[in-house]
Amino acid sequence: VFLSTRRGAWILNRVGDRGYPIDTILTTRMKTFLQGLLSSSMACDYMEKKLNARFDHSRYGLKPKHRVLHQHPTINDDLPNRIISGRVRVKPNIREFTETSAIFEDGTREDIDAVVFATGYSFSFPFLEGCVKVVENQIPLYKFMFPPDLEKPTLAFIGLIQPLGAIMPISELQCRWATRVFKGLNELPPRHNMEADIEQKKEVMAKRYVKSQRHTIQVDYIPYMDELACQLGVKPNLLTLFLTDPKLAMEVAFGPCTPYQYRLRGPGKWAGAREAILTQQERILK
Repeated sequence: VFLSTRRGAWILNRVGDRGYPIDTILTTRMKTFLQGLLSSSMACDYMEKKLNARFDHSRYGLKPKHRVLHQHPTINDDLPNRIISGRVRVKPNIREFTETSAIFEDGTREDIDAVVFATGYSFSFPFLEGCVKVVENQIPLYKFMFPPDLEKPTLAFIGLIQPLGAIMPISELQCRWATRVFKGLNELPPRHNMEADIEQKKEVMAKRYVKSQRHTIQVDYIPYMDELACQLGVKPNLLTLFLTDPKLAMEVAFGPCTPYQYRLRGPGKWAGAREAILTQQERILK
């Protein structure tokens, strides 16, 4: 098997320290806070050192020119083992195909039986062209959900997003907000405010990520979840929690940011949220 890559990739594994899923380790409020204190270069240095400790991306032919936080990561537990055992060979970008082979940009040629393209997707909504237009995978939506130019907020996009974290909790919180908007319990800001927010997010993505149609709906998990939670009034108040329930506050701050955190207060509050948060790490490995 030959793996052709145009720009390389940073490879994350699913299983992290002590056997916990990697997303539960990375998506904590404290780690998000600390990352915000570091420059982008310092944060990348730290993460790349961790990733190279597992296997040296340069020696495996995978190290990209861009930094780890400048592209959506690739998650794969098996690839390093396949490369070191010789079952997968890493090749540069394909220059051209012949009838029976592929010629790569380094001039090498390999006979190929079958080609699998894993180049991503282009999305469109031809049935909604009167409401929204997609240009090179860019779609103008307020908080990646609401078209800003509708007379009434009767349309919302759920899950049209690429988070550095789990998508299902985001979709659930999006649904909670959308239903309240549809029912008139929450109001959207004026159109010019929504358009300004859309442009600001577009500029942030353009500065941070490698230019690609893959990086048009990117969000960081906790900051985006908190954005949605603020619209709903369900964002946990850490200061209040530390004063009233220190044990819970510690888990909210240092433990994985699961959807239970957005059931502690406000609309949709759940009486079992506290217990669920305090027992979640024990239950993850059961």
